Amino acid sequence: MKNTLLKMQALAMAILLFAAASAQPAGKVYETRVVASPILHREVRYTIYLPPDYENSSRSYPVVYLLHGYTDDNTGWLQFGEINRYADKAIAEGIIPPMIIVMPNGDSSWYINSYDGKENYEDFFVKEFMPSIEKTYRIKAEKRYRGIAGLSMGGFGTLIYSLKHPELFAAAAPLSAAVFDDDAMVTTPDNRYEAVFGQLFGRGLKDKARLNDAWYNNSILKIVDKKSADELRKVRYWIDCGDDDFLSKGNCLLHIALSAKGVAHEFRVRDGAHTWTYWRTGITDALKFIGDSFHQY
Repeated sequence: MKNTLLKMQALAMAILLFAAASAQPAGKVYETRVVASPILHREVRYTIYLPPDYENSSRSYPVVYLLHGYTDDNTGWLQFGEINRYADKAIAEGIIPPMIIVMPNGDSSWYINSYDGKENYEDFFVKEFMPSIEKTYRIKAEKRYRGIAGLSMGGFGTLIYSLKHPELFAAAAPLSAAVFDDDAMVTTPDNRYEAVFGQLFGRGLKDKARLNDAWYNNSILKIVDKKSADELRKVRYWIDCGDDDFLSKGNCLLHIALSAKGVAHEFRVRDGAHTWTYWRTGITDALKFIGDSFHQY
């Protein structure tokens, strides 16, 4: 009986020691905070992840802006992507440096300025949102310590911001980015074009009439085509899209366009589709790529 009791005590102690050793520090998440926007004439919600040592230090941190997809909101990466859990684990294991992750609500804006000036989300993001966030939290507000990532519509926004504003970001990691060529825009069924793209590029447009200035000013492939290789090299790119994703063609075309200009970048095609399973299994590698940009060698 005594030996049995000793064994049980030893087992309990071993379990407690294992639990203590395996427990990892947790970052803090604020699910809903707001930034007041004079440009958009409303408050914009955002979710933010602060690394585990944020409240116990006085240091400043690098930042990653993480953009959600179409029909999601600022809580998408938290609720479905479990970004806090993946960030905690990667920081604890030394895979990524401690970083602040900011997730703004982009609604269905595609993160750009609309053709009619009614929804200037890009102006809001660059002129109001980023400055407000970087004044509110202890963030290293420099290009070399700033990254951007996102999925689907958020991958499109990631590319738009890094291509149009390369002075702001060290690295960009679009996942399953919504990259379309001209043919895809022309052949989109009228009802889908009107519902998804009409507010952005022009209402009631059909066929080649859709290939207007508003479209070309925000076409990822056209922007890459117009920029020099030296301009494109100002940001490091990690491009990741599943082999069964309906957006794989556009991502492959982006890879080809960058390769044709001799612009080094990372291009990943993994087994998977346009799903949260795919994005959850890819976000750590994407953050590692961005985190490596914050280092000196």
